[in-house]
Amino acid sequence: MVEKKGYLFRFPLVFIVLHKVTADLKKIGKIVLELDDSIAPKTVEAFLSCLPLEVGINVWGEELYTDATPMRVGAENAKPLVGLYDVAYWPQGSAVCLFFGPTPIGSPGEIRPYSPVNVFGKIRDARKDIVEKASDGMTVLFYQG
Repeated sequence: MVEKKGYLFRFPLVFIVLHKVTADLKKIGKIVLELDDSIAPKTVEAFLSCLPLEVGINVWGEELYTDATPMRVGAENAKPLVGLYDVAYWPQGSAVCLFFGPTPIGSPGEIRPYSPVNVFGKIRDARKDIVEKASDGMTVLFYQG
């Protein structure tokens, strides 16, 4: 008699595509973003279709968020809390958000956007000095690569 051990699981093949995007805050520096289309594919597609995109940027706590963008995507796996270095889209304001740390409305130990956002990537070369040097009204240029 043959003793059977373990289990055989069959998983569907899933392809995850990561897209590299650079956010260039002139006079301050560049931030590399990695977008993951497995998290919010419609949001990634809408963002990439707008590139290159130059837009005003604002500071709210340790979050950088853009002025309204041409993106028009509704809530897609929207979250009321985000993680450190998340890249997100705020449907309510059509803005791209870069989370370097807490916002003014979060409780200790949490990063809370103004309202739920579609997380669609990560900041890969997180430089907190960028947030410290940024100011409302500056511009950022997003481009692929």
